[in-house]
Amino acid sequence: MPTQPSKTLETVPNPKPERDYEIEISTPEFTCVCPVTGQPDFATITIRYVPDQRIVELKSLKLYLWSYRNEGAFHEKVTNQILDDLVAAVAPRRATVIGDFNVRGGLHTVVTAEYTRD
Repeated sequence: MPTQPSKTLETVPNPKPERDYEIEISTPEFTCVCPVTGQPDFATITIRYVPDQRIVELKSLKLYLWSYRNEGAFHEKVTNQILDDLVAAVAPRRATVIGDFNVRGGLHTVVTAEYTRD
């Protein structure tokens, strides 16, 4: 059975919750669809976070990012949604999501969304 896209981010226990360390995950293959024109948007998504008790399971993250492939979303919305979903799933100490979208129509967009636990 083929793997399917999913909006579920699975987590696993952090092997070193007593230590601050940064996890960086990057994919140059992110795609979504422009909600105005229906044309595909391509981006490199970089996720950086300092975990607390949980870390994101990588295959579920891959399937989660894949779920945006046919979804209409502005760059700003999708970058912030990825951050919101990551924070909801793993409750990190800090997190940053960077959406570096390819040039389209002569414009290059980079959106950076950040979270710091109070």
